Amino acid sequence: MKKYVIICLFFISCVVCKAQTSVQPITYSQYMEKVNSGNLGYAAEKLNVSISVAEAAAANVYNDPQLSVEYFNNEQHKKKMGYGGSVGLSQTVSFGKRSAAVGLARSESELTKALLCDYFRNLRAEATITYLDALKQNQLYEVKRNAYQNIHQLAQSDSVRHSLGKIMEIDAIQSKLEAGIIYNELIQTEAELSNSFASLSLLTGTKEPGIIYQPKDSLQLPQRTFLLSDLINNAILSRADLLAAMQNIDVAKRALKVARRERNMDVDISIGISRNARVLNEEAPAPPFTGVTAGIAIPLQFSKLNKGAIHAAQYRAEQADVQYNQVVLQVQNEVIQSYNQYQSLVKQVHHYENGMLEQAKLVLGGKIYSYNRGEVSLLEVLNAQRTYDEVQTIYYETLYNYAVALVNLEKNAGIWDIEI
Repeated sequence: MKKYVIICLFFISCVVCKAQTSVQPITYSQYMEKVNSGNLGYAAEKLNVSISVAEAAAANVYNDPQLSVEYFNNEQHKKKMGYGGSVGLSQTVSFGKRSAAVGLARSESELTKALLCDYFRNLRAEATITYLDALKQNQLYEVKRNAYQNIHQLAQSDSVRHSLGKIMEIDAIQSKLEAGIIYNELIQTEAELSNSFASLSLLTGTKEPGIIYQPKDSLQLPQRTFLLSDLINNAILSRADLLAAMQNIDVAKRALKVARRERNMDVDISIGISRNARVLNEEAPAPPFTGVTAGIAIPLQFSKLNKGAIHAAQYRAEQADVQYNQVVLQVQNEVIQSYNQYQSLVKQVHHYENGMLEQAKLVLGGKIYSYNRGEVSLLEVLNAQRTYDEVQTIYYETLYNYAVALVNLEKNAGIWDIEI
């Protein structure tokens, strides 16, 4: 009795878990809108832009003036030497430092915006590939499910044929065993499919664990024709990481300007007024009076002899130039490699769509028909089924690889018109 209660409780818990899970079909355009608005990593990168804008505003501040108030008492209680007070105002004047710092902060803000564009370029490609992977896993699951249904029906048929004495018991056992093996493979494929759906929720920033997004588009992307020279030129002109590398050169030059302006002297200008009370001392009496002072303080800049900061800034500017040239070469290489990969996969897709799938399906159907008539062995049917499954699997893998190659090519070329 306890055993049946446990089974019933397990069944009820499974039903409740499924009821709490909401599977929502989602198109590629809807999915990308959610990635754009809900991806947490992208949201964090957007804050970097806000931070850089705030820092640029902070660099625009002026030096604060200083107000001083003093009181003095020349032993007025004992010697009657008088007392008084003074008020002073001073200001530090920097020559060129503030404007250089503002220019550097604004240039760094533009660099942050370029890096954000490059982050979204990579995120967009990653999200698209994840969506394509979910489509591929769904197709592979259907391949395995259809294979299991075929072998399961074959096993049931063999069980009936064995009971009628038409085949040997060992053949019925083998077909049942093969169905069990494919069923285990189906369970593993289902787990991989669920994981691919979970990746969609991660990239869209979906926090509800009960919501599962299921893509409902096709894995077949239209084939495109590209000119390699146009792709390279477009990449050099519009790639976000190249624009960021170019902006980094401007940042390095402005940092060098800041380093040079930091060597400018800071002059302190001050003005003050003081009031002295009457001195009542009998030996040296004095009337009350008001004094005005003004002054300027100029530093003796012996630190200018050390030019290490300027040399370091110069080397960074040179380094930024070298890094930009390296990024240009890297971009060209990425475009060429992704173009070659794309062209190869176009040919592979054509090869599989040129009758291979239909031929494998016809062979399987013929083997099953012949087996039911007792003309071929079970082994031949199983081999035909495995061949058909393998051809389908490789075909969908090739379709996926083709789509990924197209995504990478457009990402590397700095263009984007992917539609699924």
